[in-house]
Amino acid sequence: MHVYLPIAEISVNIFLILGMGGMIGVLSGLFGVGGGFLMTPLLIFMGVPPAVSVATSANQIVASSVSGVIAHWRRGNVDFKMGLVLLVGGVFGSSAGVALFTLLRTFGQIDLVINLSYVVFLGTIGLLMLNESLRAIVRSRRPTVRRSKLHQHTWLHGLLLKMRFRRSKLYISALLPLGIGFFVGLLTALMGVGGGFVMVPAMIYLLGMPTGVVVGTSLFQIIFVTANVTFLQAINTQTVDVVLAVTLLVGAVIGAQFGTRLGAKLKGEHLRSLLALMVLGVCAKIAVDLVVTPADLYSVDFLTGRG
Repeated sequence: MHVYLPIAEISVNIFLILGMGGMIGVLSGLFGVGGGFLMTPLLIFMGVPPAVSVATSANQIVASSVSGVIAHWRRGNVDFKMGLVLLVGGVFGSSAGVALFTLLRTFGQIDLVINLSYVVFLGTIGLLMLNESLRAIVRSRRPTVRRSKLHQHTWLHGLLLKMRFRRSKLYISALLPLGIGFFVGLLTALMGVGGGFVMVPAMIYLLGMPTGVVVGTSLFQIIFVTANVTFLQAINTQTVDVVLAVTLLVGAVIGAQFGTRLGAKLKGEHLRSLLALMVLGVCAKIAVDLVVTPADLYSVDFLTGRG
């Protein structure tokens, strides 16, 4: 059964889209990520224009994140105070990102920027996470060896505006989570991601938050940042495909509940290693597509009449 996407201007199998939404929902509940780092490339691989994929993925992330937050909140795994600080930075970052997205789209460079951003950020974050998670797994299997602390305080934590985050057991400068939130908000607008693949490692390694609290708090911040991106994209670029977004939402809300239950059964280092492998897989696929010679060397732009 196929459905026509009016903004993307293509027909897609509705059951395939529902399945993709469900899979992303599972990732949301399992890893504390919005799933956009996987959803956006998958939509592009299906033939959806990159600009539409980015804007629509941001919209889909909202529902899957809400579903995941509710499940984690019931378990007491959300630091709302930290989430609000991250959110303030995220709102400013996402607003700046939409403005940059609009500018790049005007110059016709947005597709290239989106693909290159995925390769650079996914590759870097994936390698760092995989390295750390494998080290953690090895240490956990050596009970006689004294385990080192996951987090060490640096001069960044001693900056101005220090705040106490009781749920995360931290007393650090609010400037650090504000900066992380701003950067992730920028990525959300440019890449159509919730930013969880950057947010989760940053919250663990830079802020020093417990892994169990990170997932729910990350999803809480993602809800409002992606909602802001969706609103601004719809107004400024008109690239949000409502039909595609709603179809993805249905599967995502259901999948997030299963992901949350599964995540509660896995260790933190195992979750991080699985996420790292998934990130690197998507990065490799995009990198290959950028360098491999296409089957059709020439195409016609029907909107402008240019070859």
